[in-house]
Amino acid sequence: MKPSVVHGEVRHNAAERRFEIETEGRWSVVDYELTDGRIILTHTFVPPELRGRGLAEKLVRAALRFAQAERLTVVPACSYVAAYLDRHPEFCLSRG
Repeated sequence: MKPSVVHGEVRHNAAERRFEIETEGRWSVVDYELTDGRIILTHTFVPPELRGRGLAEKLVRAALRFAQAERLTVVPACSYVAAYLDRHPEFCLSRG
């Protein structure tokens, strides 16, 4: 399955269960699991040399928009996602 564009250069790669961005030949990702109407955001990774560019925020925002569109409850199993939700209460309506 070919990844679909979700938000700008962020792609939803459903086959790999992740949202991803390729920058300068390196991949930044947010991994997830789907179960029982929930999306569990398990891991956010941005290569050290690409940090500070807002890539993690773009990825998490795309994942949260996907969750809203699919009416999934968000479970933040990743500390970055949990902190992001604390800073952005507009997404907390779907938080589990």
